[in-house]
Formats: sequence, C-alpha cells, structure tokens
Amino acid sequence: NMKLGGLGPDYEAIKEKKQKLRLQKEYSRQINEYNMKNIIVGPRLPAKPQVSSVSRQKALEYAKKIPRPKTFMTRQSDREVKEERVLPRAPNGTSLPQIPSLESLWSRHEKEKEAVAAFKALHIL
Repeated sequence: NMKLGGLGPDYEAIKEKKQKLRLQKEYSRQINEYNMKNIIVGPRLPAKPQVSSVSRQKALEYAKKIPRPKTFMTRQSDREVKEERVLPRAPNGTSLPQIPSLESLWSRHEKEKEAVAAFKALHIL
C-alpha cells in the first residue's frame, strides 16, 4: 500500500502534523499553568545591614588621625635658584615656554640643511 508520486499537497500528512503541533501547544500551556500555580519563591538574600551614622563618624575621625606619609622635597641650592631664568609672561598672564639656546638651534638648522641637500642629491625633492 504505497502511494507513489502524485500532484498536489498530501492533506493527510498535513492534518497529522497540524494535530501533533496542536497537542504540543496544549501540553506546554498546561505545564505553564501548573508551574505558575506552584511557584515556590526561593529564599531571598538577606538585606544588607544598615550602617549607622555613628560608626561612619568614628571611621572618618580615625581616617583623619592616621599620619600621612611625608614627601621628601629637595631644596635647591642658592646657585640653582640664581641660574633659573624668569620665564617671560604672555599678555594674558601665562608663562611662555623656555626658548632653546641659539647654539642648539644653529646645530639643528645645519643638520636639517644637510638632510635637504642629501634629498636633492638623490632627486627626491
């Protein structure tokens, strides 16, 4: 008893699948209702103990009394203080950065000049 080939949908197979899906949905609905009725609320976490303001005040006072570590400040000698230049001030009151010495600027200029000459020799520029 085999049905071979044929055109069109197989209504019997569709009805069986439809019935199976309907039964599955009904079963899941029943299980869901049962679970909703029999929900057992799990034990909740205990509430945090409230810290009284007295203990906070004690903690703050204790923190104030703790000696702070001392920082070592190096003292500058009189020569170093005299050697420091006073930085020029901008019109708005901010200090300007220290200007590099003329010798360092001149040596930098010469090095860059040589680099440009090398590029020109290689016809890169």
